[in-house]
Amino acid sequence: MHAENQHETMMEAGDELLAKPWAYSSEEVLSHFGVSLDKGLEQHQVRKLRKRYGANRLRKIERKSSWQILLNQFKSLIVILLSVAAVLSFAFKEWVDAGAIAAVIFINTVIGFFMELKATRSMESLRRLEQVTARVHRQGRIREIPAQNIVPGDIIVLEGGDIVSADLRLVQTSKLQADESVLTGESVPVSKHAEPVAQDTLVADRTNMLFKGTAVTRGSGEAVVVGTGMNTELGQISALVEQAEEAVTPLEKRLDQLGRKLLWVTLLIIAVVAAVGIARGKEVMIMIETAIALAVAAVPEGLPIVATIALARGMIRMARQNALINHLAAVETLGGTSVICTDKTGTLTENKMTVTRIILDTGDITVTTEGNQTVGKFIKDENRIKASEDEIFLDALEIGALCNNASLKTTQQGVEAIGDPLEAALLIAAAKAGIKRDNLVKRLPEEREEAFDSEVKMMATFHKNNRRYRVAVKGAPEAVLAACSQSRTAQGDKKLDEKGRNIWNDLNTRMAEQGLRVLALAEKAADTTDVNPYEDLTLIGLVGMVDPPRQGVREAVGLCRDAGIRAVMVTGDQPKTAYSIASQIGLIEKDQERVIAGTDVRAPGELSEDERERSLRASIFARVSPKQKLDLIDLHQQAGSVVAMTGDGVNDAPALKKADIGVAMGQRGTQVAREAADMVLKDDAFSTILVAVEQGRIIFNNIRKFVLYLLSCNVSEVMIVFMASLVNAPLPILPLQILFLNLVTDVFPALALGVGEGDPAIMRQKPRDPKEPILTSRHWLAIIVYGLLITVSVLCSFALAFILLAMDSTQAVTISFLTLAFAQLWHIFNMRQTRSRFLRNEIVRNRFIWGAIALCTALLIASVYVPVLSTVLGLINPGFKGWILVILMSLIPCVAGQIFKAINEETKKTEEGRSPS
Repeated sequence: MHAENQHETMMEAGDELLAKPWAYSSEEVLSHFGVSLDKGLEQHQVRKLRKRYGANRLRKIERKSSWQILLNQFKSLIVILLSVAAVLSFAFKEWVDAGAIAAVIFINTVIGFFMELKATRSMESLRRLEQVTARVHRQGRIREIPAQNIVPGDIIVLEGGDIVSADLRLVQTSKLQADESVLTGESVPVSKHAEPVAQDTLVADRTNMLFKGTAVTRGSGEAVVVGTGMNTELGQISALVEQAEEAVTPLEKRLDQLGRKLLWVTLLIIAVVAAVGIARGKEVMIMIETAIALAVAAVPEGLPIVATIALARGMIRMARQNALINHLAAVETLGGTSVICTDKTGTLTENKMTVTRIILDTGDITVTTEGNQTVGKFIKDENRIKASEDEIFLDALEIGALCNNASLKTTQQGVEAIGDPLEAALLIAAAKAGIKRDNLVKRLPEEREEAFDSEVKMMATFHKNNRRYRVAVKGAPEAVLAACSQSRTAQGDKKLDEKGRNIWNDLNTRMAEQGLRVLALAEKAADTTDVNPYEDLTLIGLVGMVDPPRQGVREAVGLCRDAGIRAVMVTGDQPKTAYSIASQIGLIEKDQERVIAGTDVRAPGELSEDERERSLRASIFARVSPKQKLDLIDLHQQAGSVVAMTGDGVNDAPALKKADIGVAMGQRGTQVAREAADMVLKDDAFSTILVAVEQGRIIFNNIRKFVLYLLSCNVSEVMIVFMASLVNAPLPILPLQILFLNLVTDVFPALALGVGEGDPAIMRQKPRDPKEPILTSRHWLAIIVYGLLITVSVLCSFALAFILLAMDSTQAVTISFLTLAFAQLWHIFNMRQTRSRFLRNEIVRNRFIWGAIALCTALLIASVYVPVLSTVLGLINPGFKGWILVILMSLIPCVAGQIFKAINEETKKTEEGRSPS
């Protein structure tokens, strides 16, 4: 309603232009807001417009309310099963049992509610960590501001990869295309221009408009904001924003399937026990109590709670270490990652480009930096020179500054660059010679821009120069050289023949071998802006930039190798440059193929067997296009690998989606890339990917541990009741006691396992098979063995209480109850990794484990000595001898478990010793 009132107010004020801005010229739209394209809005205008139109937000996605979370607790199969047990108890007038089960449902609901509430709110806070921004002209400067602060009249600067944050009327465009599929369903990017279109033009055909929620896929431009928030096309179909459906992750599906299997197994056991009991002539009431006990024993009440907390805590840990997870399913997949295809620039390197060499026909010039990054020297033949002393050098610096979309801003800390680091490096190099882009474009106004194209590998700008145009071009050396017909020399422009091209190519190769990022600069004069900028160019020279490896990346690559993960460099840079950086960071191994050029990367079906093997062994792929990235992912996936792929550009989005784990850059990545990815690196560092993989492995292992722990405890309870029923003996443990244990010795230790920090050696293990279930056949065998050990110790203590200590049934039941409780508590130490030491492992180091043991011990003692609790549970003081029996018998499963682990370790060492190295 608020948005509609705003819209009505706008129309009532006669604001017809904003109702159909596509039908008016860009000059009329700018005039309407009283804004100039170069300066943008003043602060007082911004305040006035924000007051009129409000913040640039759609309706807030409704948070999951506390009531919804509370109701979710009653949708569980576990709660339904317990509710049936409570109803049956009420029906047979077992008031204490019924009341106790109802109390357990209440306690379980309260625990589940607060745990899920915490997890949900944590997830919501994670989503708020990444804020969309936009670049705008404000008070004569380009500023980056939160998208919600945009107002109508703002001048937005656009580049390929930007997500459009408001409805925009284009004013200037260069090869601009947009993906409007989210709004119109049109799958092909739409070309855009700045000319007016008819008033009755449909949304899909408004080619001078960009709409909120769409994406710029190519080119660049500037536009004026004409609609924000609910006054946008997307706002009119705001149902798109209400898409708060919760995706069910593979892990959640597996846990749900596990719960359903347990339910059917429980029902089968109940039926068998009931049939045997009735056949032996037992009372119906006793059989109902036994059935309730079995049902309660079989169900792991803590499973859904602990799973939610484990995932949420893991994601928060990742966020603290600069890895934001976009999709919950990625947490599980991360642990199985076996190949990481990573970009070079900014991920393996610092992405802090500095121009260090410029090679011209007149000589090789070294560029230095002194203190302030815009102050430095130019050294030629060991002598310092001025840019004005070499006309070709001056041309090179000017072309680098003209063919550029970056800008420099002076701050107290020095010079801050806004835009692409490569372009910023060219501006800084020019600034060292006193050349500023602002002054250049005043003398040579920019009339047209041909945006950088990853296929063409070049960029061009047209600048008015008297009655003609100066065309400035920069790009990959091989692409620029192919487009040049002349080269600039001290004697003037000369024809560039094949021999000349080979000389320049050799220079390019030598610079690349030194680890430099190399660009070629060229120019030409043109009569109009309609000509092809990439024909008949004059080569000016080559620029070499250094981008040093990131600190710690060599160690991260070594950690990758230890973890059984292949690190593969996939870059658009030259093979020689890529190889140089790879050598510095230790990426290349002896048995690996060195470098494969993008021209040799094809779809897996088009490769011979030798080519396939060569590609799978390769550690560097250079000059790779976005399409070839898809082929590379496909190749590794067909080989059975779980592939993580990094990317930052709009062209990387398909590869990020195709990869098992798409990893986008948070600092230099486009918004399109970030939205397509499963994970966003806030610091763009390769080492952060490994931190996330480690956390993914830890989370999966933690979930596996607590599922193993919960099920082995519950299996022991089922076995105890089942075996006692089969031999017609009294129940060693009562239904209420089982419920109490499931809330005490199940939930708290399982929670402690779920939030553990994991095994420090986890990254020295091979990645797990992505198809491997939570519990393998080996784990199911362990569950049965552990369950039997606990069962035997409890039944033996129950028998010894009768025979050896001559106790009555109540005391004997107390002994078996306490034996079971403490056996389950000590059993948590059996959850350590097989190869870890008995006193030095991830379980012993987990402070939450010790807290859970202390809490559970206190609650168990209270269950015996607090009158109300002991009466409800049917427990009495076991006495000194009883406690000795409890402690000794409860330690048997833990001691036996440690012996089994020691035998297993020795067996594995023997097998490894026999295997060929």
